[in-house]
Amino acid sequence: MAVIHVTNRAGEQHTVEAKPGNTIMEILRDAEMDVEAICGGCCSCATCHVFVDDSWIGKVGACSEDEQDLVEQTSYYKPDNSRLSCQIEFSNQLDGLVVEVAPAE
Repeated sequence: MAVIHVTNRAGEQHTVEAKPGNTIMEILRDAEMDVEAICGGCCSCATCHVFVDDSWIGKVGACSEDEQDLVEQTSYYKPDNSRLSCQIEFSNQLDGLVVEVAPAE
């Protein structure tokens, strides 16, 4: 099975199984990796904010304008790495993806 390497808010590193077709948010939420996902993946709350590792940022696709607006408003915004995990669909091409859950707002 494919995996995602995630650092949670406590700084602990985990490897979680990832099923293609699910969003990164769903995978991290189900693995209890500190992703709140209050809006349920509708790109309206930024509680699934993650930092995508530099080596993977080009592989996860571009932000939509709505997603960009939301991440820019967060306290921990990183212009090159901030993404909403609800907006990234996991595929086999992302096997081994490295992300860090952003601090809580």
